[in-house]
Amino acid sequence: MTIRAFTFPGQGSQFIGMGKELSETFPAARSVFEEVDEALGDDLSRLMFEGDESELRLTRNAQPALMAVSMAVVKVLEEKGVTVGETASFVAGHSLGEYSALCAAGTFSIADTARLLRTRGDAMQQAAPVGSGAMAAILGLDLAAVEQVVEDAAHGEICQVANDNAPGQVVVSGAASAVERAIELAKAAGARRALLLPVSAPFHCALMAPAAETMENALAHVTMAPLAVPLVANVLAAPESEVADIRKNLVAQVTGRVRWRESVDWMASEGQVSELVELGAGKVLTGLARRINRDLDAVSVSSPADIDEFVQKVKD
Repeated sequence: MTIRAFTFPGQGSQFIGMGKELSETFPAARSVFEEVDEALGDDLSRLMFEGDESELRLTRNAQPALMAVSMAVVKVLEEKGVTVGETASFVAGHSLGEYSALCAAGTFSIADTARLLRTRGDAMQQAAPVGSGAMAAILGLDLAAVEQVVEDAAHGEICQVANDNAPGQVVVSGAASAVERAIELAKAAGARRALLLPVSAPFHCALMAPAAETMENALAHVTMAPLAVPLVANVLAAPESEVADIRKNLVAQVTGRVRWRESVDWMASEGQVSELVELGAGKVLTGLARRINRDLDAVSVSSPADIDEFVQKVKD
């Protein structure tokens, strides 16, 4: 018997044209994009389908846009009889993807999720002045080695592990000067590559504390329904079903580490998941899953053809 988890991508998976074929093929997908546009009061779907890439990359746009594509896939699958509650044992999302996962599990409405992510994107962008922070990818060192690097690079400034994505793929975040030092220390420690990332703010570190406060207030005013299936939370790398605790974890996630490698390991072992199904734009999480655990089946579902193939697989 296949035990599945549905996973939802984070920032970096966006591209111009994402969701367009879904919108043109399925009325259920088109209605998701219309609902997100209405909730935000702007034409986000036009930006996604045919806009400027640098504008889509802005955090305030990329976050709700990626959620919209994921939820378009979810709604089309539901229309075809493949529901989250009956098909998946867990949901999980990478950073902003955690909001998509919760929306898919029925906790948030699509409109509320879009507004939360717009708020989150704006708050994260405003938390640190442009240029004051940075993020870097460290490739080829294990987590313990990178933790030593950020400790040595800090010099009294903020420098933290932001994302533990896969074996040998760790992202660090913090003050720009500290991250620059971390890059040089990582290279000296034998990293295969250590490079700055083209991001607009230092996500998932203590510099995001003002954004965490903003999200605590925003989440306090949003209705959260019970989950259809448990969420494997970024900050826990373990399942959570209690709405009150999920709300706290979403606040902690703004400044905390995305423990993606551990989350996938937990699903593969303790959760006994045998297949990870990435719903939404790109194939980033599918690639990471294969690096984390080769015994896991990992597939991405983003196009009409992917949807038809997955529906057939589930029903067989």
